[in-house]
Amino acid sequence: MSGSKNESVFREIISEAFNQGHYKVLQRDVAPDFVEHQFGLKATIEGMQSDIESLRQAFPDFTLTIEDLVEDGEILWARMTARGTNHGGFMGPPNGKSFRITVFDQLRFENGKMVEHWGSPDRFALLAQLGLLPQKAPAAA
Repeated sequence: MSGSKNESVFREIISEAFNQGHYKVLQRDVAPDFVEHQFGLKATIEGMQSDIESLRQAFPDFTLTIEDLVEDGEILWARMTARGTNHGGFMGPPNGKSFRITVFDQLRFENGKMVEHWGSPDRFALLAQLGLLPQKAPAAA
């Protein structure tokens, strides 16, 4: 497949599934035997949908914005900005705090379908912005 087809497929997955919660795109654009390399995510289409649903439940206004894309044959790299507000509960009850983090993805395609994914979201920044990191105890007097 040409790089432009792979880019189109990736953009469709981000726009439809992640940003709007329309999951039919996953059946069409993700290979049934795709391999997920990102820690904690499930390696099935149904699992991917479940992971996205959980993310969108915790952050109902969740969006991914593609900032940069680079392709080399069947490999695509993306730098994105993820944004959302904790209205649904994430690692505890909802706290109304918002985040804006960078996400780097690498994907491999075969025959116009995503077959492998590696993701690296800035989880430390996410936790810090949501106030979920341990706080330093005040010094004893």
